[in-house]
Amino acid sequence: MLDILKIKAVTIDLDDTLWPIWPVIERAEGALASWLAQHAPATAPMFADVPARLRLREHVVQTRPDIGHDMSALRLEIIRQALANCGDDPALAKTAFEVFFEARMQVDLFADALPALEFLAARFPVVALSNGNADVHRVGIGRYFHHSVSAHEFGVGKPDPRIFHAAAQSAGFAAQDVLHIGDDMALDVVGALGVGMQTVWLKRERGADSVWPQAASFTASNVVLPHLTVSSLAEVVTALQAA
Repeated sequence: MLDILKIKAVTIDLDDTLWPIWPVIERAEGALASWLAQHAPATAPMFADVPARLRLREHVVQTRPDIGHDMSALRLEIIRQALANCGDDPALAKTAFEVFFEARMQVDLFADALPALEFLAARFPVVALSNGNADVHRVGIGRYFHHSVSAHEFGVGKPDPRIFHAAAQSAGFAAQDVLHIGDDMALDVVGALGVGMQTVWLKRERGADSVWPQAASFTASNVVLPHLTVSSLAEVVTALQAA
């Protein structure tokens, strides 16, 4: 149960918390594929081959652990290596990445996202805390955030305790004064609990045949439980209004 009176700031995840991420990535990859077809035709078929693209991604992840936390650097290196491997100019990678990144900023917010952000921002300093590379200002919601902390800028990602402490500090408070909201049990809930934050697990409906693999390893016997589990951000607002 939330101890509402102790909450002085809020950190919140972005991808799959404020918007669904996979439709965004699919559109961004489509934009990149169209650009490659025009400007790097030798590379375009490789990007259209999903297994080949995934093999290249895994290769980059394995050979470049130094950028594993940085989704932008990782994507850029994948594009660079693809261009080089296919005989196109690897110097095109930066421009190609910008095409991808611009499309990646075009998100469709969940219906409950803006009302929740308006409520939270009127009462607390709100900090975006993400392992992804979304820019809240380019997405169009920067006005709701006191600050933004991302893995690709900070150097490590959730559930590393350092990034949670950094997010709390950017809001001006200690971790125990902060409520963290996120959709991933392992990254968000376990990570935030580890530094003493209160936590909300946003477990959105994913259909009757969907599962939550994050939850499978975390049971009451492991004493890893969020303070509040909800299926929408509207429920978070309702809970905080109870104070």
